[in-house]
Amino acid sequence: MAYTIESAQSIFPNTLIADTVPATTEAFSKLSVEDKLALLWFAYTEMGVSITPAATGAASMVLAEGLLKEIKAMPPADQSQAMYDLASNTDTLIGRTYSSFRVNTKLGFWYELGQMMKEGLVAPIPPGYQMSPEAVAVLETIKKLDPGQQITVLRNTVVNMGYDQALSDDYAKREAPKSTPTALSERVQTKIEGVNNYTVLSYIDYMNAFDFTPAVGLFAEEGALQPPFQKPIVGKQAILNYMREECVGLKMMPERGVAETIENNYTQIKVTGKVQTPWFGANVGMNIAWRFLLDPQGKIFFVAIDLLASPKELLNLMRK
Repeated sequence: MAYTIESAQSIFPNTLIADTVPATTEAFSKLSVEDKLALLWFAYTEMGVSITPAATGAASMVLAEGLLKEIKAMPPADQSQAMYDLASNTDTLIGRTYSSFRVNTKLGFWYELGQMMKEGLVAPIPPGYQMSPEAVAVLETIKKLDPGQQITVLRNTVVNMGYDQALSDDYAKREAPKSTPTALSERVQTKIEGVNNYTVLSYIDYMNAFDFTPAVGLFAEEGALQPPFQKPIVGKQAILNYMREECVGLKMMPERGVAETIENNYTQIKVTGKVQTPWFGANVGMNIAWRFLLDPQGKIFFVAIDLLASPKELLNLMRK
């Protein structure tokens, strides 16, 4: 059997992912702009006990401070219009600047904007505004998700706001900013119960150190990485751009795994564990599965990162 990216996606087919996340994201996308803004306001304020302010320290907020100050200095009507323009992808200078931010910075921007609205520094949602029944339903769904799923939905709601002529998931066309890797002396080697594969262990180590260039070096030339609920990103440069844009600040904590040699000397490996984001502190992690397909040379032909449906899925390592 000759493996393709499409056939590789079906390895470990029993993996149960959190389907509620793309469903909730899709429901959000169908709301009016006013409801989207109101829902973000209520999500950030009502769930503020879960979101840690320390997250903004890991979000390169220096890039967003100028934009926040600009909005703060506007008359209230212009502040409201600026937020409306961001949510409706209107071509403005603010929208173009926002689109250049990394995902963590976009999340931090809306968090800080929410705080400014609470403090009366930025025009809030109009008093007495009533969200549509559809928006209320989306908000209630978000409240019931576990924290890792909540932050994924929030990420999905803000990532494509602003204005970008190349709004798409085509990371090959983007030029993501470089990051500073963790010093060698501060790195900790990964250990995974049941898995002692050099490529997989090195991948986790490099990702945790934000050392993305050698991480990409572990991939085959036309290897692919499939982020949660996205299409596979194919090719080393596109994968590198994705890592630089989306993976800074994440901490991967694999726990256990299973490996087996399959047809044509390929190896499939499934690892489960948690990933911490800066948005919920050290006590909360997203339940994650990594599904690797390694070629006969030990290079990563394909890896899928799955957000799992529930914590019990961390123990689900059967092939069938």
